[in-house]
Amino acid sequence: MLIAHVLAAAVAPLLVRRWGRNAFLALAVVPGAATVWALFQVPAVLDGDAPTESVAWAPEFSLRLGLHMDALGLVMTLIAAGVGAVILVYCARYFEDSEPGLGRFAGVFVAFAAAMLGLVLADDLIQLFVYWELTTVFSYLLIGHSTELKESRRAAMTALTVTTLGGLTMLVGMILLGESAGTYVISEIVAAPPGGTVVNAALVLVMIGAMSKSALFPFSLWLPAAMRAPTPVSGYLHAAAMVKAGVYLVARLTPAFPDALLWQTMALFFGTLTMVLAGWKALRQFDLKLLLAYGTISQLGFLIALLGTGTRAAALAGLAMVVAHSLFKAPLFLLVGVIDHGTGTRDLRELSGLRTSSPTTFWITVLALASMAGLPPTAGFAAKELAFGAYTDGGAADTAVLVAMVAGSVLTVAYSLRFLWGAFAVKEGVPATPMHAPGPLFLAAPALLALLGLLGGPLSSAVDPLLALYADSVPLAPGAYPTHLALWHGFELPLLLSALCVVGGLVLFRYRHGVVWLSNRLAFVEPDRVYRRMLAALDTLALQVTGQTQRGSLPVYLGTILVTTVVAAALPLFAGRLWDAQTPPVRLWDHPVQLIPAVVIILTCLFTLIVRRRLFAVILVGMTGYGCAVLFYLQGAPDLALTQFLVETVSVVVFVLVLRRLPAHFSTPALKGRRLWNLLLGSATGALVASMTYFALAGRQAESISDGYPALAREAGGENIISVLLVDVRAWDTMGEISVLAAAAAGVASLMFVRRRAQPRRTAPGTMAVSVATPPRPTDGQASLDLGGLRTAPERLHIRPQWKGAWLPGAEALPTHRRSVIFEAVSRFLFPVVMVISVYLLFTGHTAVGGGFAGGIVAGLAFIVRYLAGGRYELYATAWVQPGALIGTGLALSTGTALAGAVYGGDILAGAALDLHIPLLGHLHLTSSLVFDTGVYLLVIGLILDILRSLGARVDEQIERDAAHADEEAARTGARRSAEEVAS
Repeated sequence: MLIAHVLAAAVAPLLVRRWGRNAFLALAVVPGAATVWALFQVPAVLDGDAPTESVAWAPEFSLRLGLHMDALGLVMTLIAAGVGAVILVYCARYFEDSEPGLGRFAGVFVAFAAAMLGLVLADDLIQLFVYWELTTVFSYLLIGHSTELKESRRAAMTALTVTTLGGLTMLVGMILLGESAGTYVISEIVAAPPGGTVVNAALVLVMIGAMSKSALFPFSLWLPAAMRAPTPVSGYLHAAAMVKAGVYLVARLTPAFPDALLWQTMALFFGTLTMVLAGWKALRQFDLKLLLAYGTISQLGFLIALLGTGTRAAALAGLAMVVAHSLFKAPLFLLVGVIDHGTGTRDLRELSGLRTSSPTTFWITVLALASMAGLPPTAGFAAKELAFGAYTDGGAADTAVLVAMVAGSVLTVAYSLRFLWGAFAVKEGVPATPMHAPGPLFLAAPALLALLGLLGGPLSSAVDPLLALYADSVPLAPGAYPTHLALWHGFELPLLLSALCVVGGLVLFRYRHGVVWLSNRLAFVEPDRVYRRMLAALDTLALQVTGQTQRGSLPVYLGTILVTTVVAAALPLFAGRLWDAQTPPVRLWDHPVQLIPAVVIILTCLFTLIVRRRLFAVILVGMTGYGCAVLFYLQGAPDLALTQFLVETVSVVVFVLVLRRLPAHFSTPALKGRRLWNLLLGSATGALVASMTYFALAGRQAESISDGYPALAREAGGENIISVLLVDVRAWDTMGEISVLAAAAAGVASLMFVRRRAQPRRTAPGTMAVSVATPPRPTDGQASLDLGGLRTAPERLHIRPQWKGAWLPGAEALPTHRRSVIFEAVSRFLFPVVMVISVYLLFTGHTAVGGGFAGGIVAGLAFIVRYLAGGRYELYATAWVQPGALIGTGLALSTGTALAGAVYGGDILAGAALDLHIPLLGHLHLTSSLVFDTGVYLLVIGLILDILRSLGARVDEQIERDAAHADEEAARTGARRSAEEVAS
């Protein structure tokens, strides 16, 4: 069912492009089929055989994909899918084919329905949170559908900010709850709920998340702002999705914690307070959608209070009210859309006489409003009677809750009458509002839902067994008897209270002008204004904190980090007196020859603090890396030594490329005290890291896992332990590392290319194609070069030079003083040899020294040498493949190899080996890790090429452009002086 929704969301834009708005009719089949399927599950759920699906996701972390449909899940599925299907049919006549972004809207709407279905069926807290956040994202996209309007974008951002804040708070509570229970499976937590202070804190955090999602006070401000969304979104969001997520979460967890005082108190206090405040505010609204929006907030407070009470009667009434609310709130929003579509306005001050001009719309509205006001014989009446009865036999607390609910219900009747009067009555001094007659399909959706709300009252006894399954999971109140959902309970107190609500509502409506006046006078606080001021204050605070802490000095940042590290780690190190433990003696060296690279490393570090030229400092830092590579080699780790050597070489080249745009010397000489401080801090950090490493290794209690590495390597079909670790045993780590490399390549390019990057063009064989993003303009009097028979100035070398037997054709574009024939010849000879060596390292990495990473760096060094010898045009000619294509191909190869094991029934990243005997070539040992390593190889080459194009070719262009501008400026200055001399 979920997969069908996802597929429908994916193809929705294509269907809308082909069929226009009628595509919504096809899309409605998916949630409609889900509704029919859910109805067929009713007998199984009634028999206690709830459909359940569970797939292991990450068992080591107790994560799984679990779906569970009990009575509550079934009811919520029928609401989410059923109302969604009806509203999709409504969309087929609400929108026009010319609506901008209609395909995107259709896809997001169906995806929204899928996320809501996943949320109400999820049987895992983490999975529920994923769907929870998906509804937040999709609602953000739907509310901001009219992207060209600032108000729509602001409303979407408000909804996203408020609900995301609550969602993250809820996530902390879910983690606390799951860890306390020892499981994240919701059905297991409900069956055996944990207890304690941590659980109480977790419930408070979860309740905050539910309140933010269901727009309870003080999180109510986002829901009225969401009225900027198209009317179908408002109808679905208010009646069946998004806001019902918080209600569902409270209903889901209350059976596990019916006696949790904080949970119950928050639900009752904020629920009843929201019900009264929002209902009162609805009485002064003139926009029909805003009136319904505040009515929704009021009803949501009612639902949270009922479902959070923790008694069977309240739970039964709460679930019945959830169903009734969906059946009257969705059609009311859809009818507002009909009115707005036919008259062009939703302002009740401008509407007059629609009862006569559109009687069908009027009577459908009457049915829906009767259920919202709790009038018999509707579903709203039956649910409200049961809700009042749940608090009639309690103590003082129940009496206070009952009074608040009655007051809220009085307001509900009043704003229901205000809606009916405002939309359809004939108003004095207001001309009759012309209205286009809505089509039958346009009215079919609200008519069906309103009719179901009307039938819900007489059929309430038939629905009671299903709803009672959920209510039975909540304990009975002391001394109470089981109640049942029915249309008639006799002449009891709830019936009297219902009559009181109707009378009170009529009185408030009779004096509606005075109520609006008083409500405006009492509106001291505007939530939207408070929200904007809070955001402005947060921005100001962030600006002040940033200004105080981010001083723009890299040494200050690094020094702060190192000082914090030394202090935070040294205190426990010395306080614990780890040196008193039975630790083995420190081994200074395995062979005295190790002292040579160690001394070199120390001396180069010291000299780095003294030199004033940036280039010297970079070379000295590179020497420390080479010294580490020698130490690796002397320790018997040739793989690490090779990789360290290659990485250090590339790093030095990158530093040198960047240094071309920096001054040759450091900006200001450091004071002697500063140099001493740097030396002291560096020494302390090094000593600390060395000590922590020693004590960590010396304190080992278990047997080292490295003893099993040789066996693992042979099992994977390799002899090189390091390579086997990287591409087999710990291939997940390598996957993460190459993903970081791909992100780094994108970051380097984005920092350098603020406009279209230079792109080589494909040409016929034997030529090389070059394109410069913005070629500099030629200067007068400059000599031109002959490349490929074309005469052109050096600054305009966006040409296709042909091969004419030169060692490096691109070097023709370099100035004479930058060329070296020996370097060019050697580069030409060495390039194919080095590339063959890189491929050799790739193929031998599984059994000898090498690997995809080392081979990729060697190939990258070959391109670096070619670039240094021939310039950027030679780089374009040699490496005509785009770096992004290499990076993407490499990542796809590695990922595809990783997923191949799962496709063929094994595990992800499962290895496989194949031995072949090929004549003339001999024995050939092939492994799946070779394909994985090939992806790493291509990705590393792409990264180095991207760096060369960004920090090499791009900087070359900038230098040449600056030189050209300087020459032009000098020429203009000379011409001006000559003119002045002639004039004088």
